[in-house]
Amino acid sequence: MPPPGKPYASLRERIIGERGVMMLIGGADTGKTTLGKFLAADALAAGMTVAYVDADIAAATVGAPACVGLKWISRPEDVESLSVADELRFVGSTEPHGVVLPHVVATSGLVDLAKSRADLVVVDTTSVASGVVGQTLKYHLVELTDPSLVIAMQRGREMEPTIGMLQRFLGTRIARSLPHEGLAPLSPIEQRARRIEAFRLALPAPLPRWRVQSGVFAPTLPEEFDLGRLDAMLVGVQDGEGRCLGLGVLEHTKGFLRVATHQGEAMKGLRLGSLKLDLENYTTARVRLRQLILGV
Repeated sequence: MPPPGKPYASLRERIIGERGVMMLIGGADTGKTTLGKFLAADALAAGMTVAYVDADIAAATVGAPACVGLKWISRPEDVESLSVADELRFVGSTEPHGVVLPHVVATSGLVDLAKSRADLVVVDTTSVASGVVGQTLKYHLVELTDPSLVIAMQRGREMEPTIGMLQRFLGTRIARSLPHEGLAPLSPIEQRARRIEAFRLALPAPLPRWRVQSGVFAPTLPEEFDLGRLDAMLVGVQDGEGRCLGLGVLEHTKGFLRVATHQGEAMKGLRLGSLKLDLENYTTARVRLRQLILGV
């Protein structure tokens, strides 16, 4: 990690020893993940048990994109190697528009699990933090996870409407912080390249293919559904006990449906996402799942 700048050092001094759930909110490239790692390392050094819940579905630090991941942190090395998730929940998109409910359910479920074992749970959230979708998402996340502290990262006053809403309706305790010194926002081209690389790492070639039947999906498919419409759809590979094992991509060829995934041997079902993914170049395109299934 980079050395802490003044904004981070001052904040860490004020909140050292905090327990419970600590949620980080803010726009893109404001340093939420960097601060989250500092907080996890501080708590670990103080002898606490720590869990890191990564709800940033666009720029995942823990686990795969389009998922919420949980990492148990038991030693300093874990802070620098968060990528392999101990628990994963599928959301199905890299942005919360249209998936607020599964996003909130996935995050709150993993936070509940983390609270059962950890003194401190650090929750890193998506950069969609303002506007109708961002505020709705943050409201319900705070409502269900009941954080002891929300840390709002902002360069100016862009988070103030969200902060005001959380304080007014939920009585949320909030600390404000400037971004880490020297952080520069990524360009749209850089963000796209990072997302492509994240999917490439989550679905590395060569990918085994597994034949699947129409009855393995959630949501279930209507009778006489044209399976060809599922070609290139992103899916979450499920274990039958609510856990996501990893990602897969559907392929429809010669009338048969297969899933390309590394988790085929353990899969019990497939959750349909809201993205199509091209396995040639790992680019994605948004899909309205309801429209895809119902044809409306």
